[in-house]
Amino acid sequence: RLPAMSGSACEVWFYHLERTALERALPQLLEKTVAKGWRALVRTGQPGKLEAIDQGLWTYSDDSFLGHGVAGEPLEERQPILLAGEGEGAAPNGAQALFLIDGAEAGDLSSYERCVLLFDGGDETALNAARARWTRFKAAGHPVSYWKQSADGAWGKQA
Repeated sequence: RLPAMSGSACEVWFYHLERTALERALPQLLEKTVAKGWRALVRTGQPGKLEAIDQGLWTYSDDSFLGHGVAGEPLEERQPILLAGEGEGAAPNGAQALFLIDGAEAGDLSSYERCVLLFDGGDETALNAARARWTRFKAAGHPVSYWKQSADGAWGKQA
């Protein structure tokens, strides 16, 4: 686990999904996180989707492997990527990055370097919730940024 920079607040990155479905975007972002040498916790606001996310990470690409596990399973602390529902507390795998999907709440961010919130740009409720969360995170002193895809599918920082 990489030590947090002294006195720094967790960065919060908002990913506005318009061109790529969550099932494609999440594995791509997790690959970048693991390549950075970080561990990740993926928290979903819909625990019934854990199995689908788990299966999706095993099968999303023929030429890639994303080792991961589900919270509560044996050896969860050794997983580079851990999948969990809400309210399951701190990341037992020592994750530096927290991924929030399906409206999951962040909870305490003090142990994370980065929080990545992915939301569906075609869902008005999710869009409004993301705007409200942006305001809350910014007011709490977290550096926030907004990422959006261009026509060619490349992610770019917008704010």
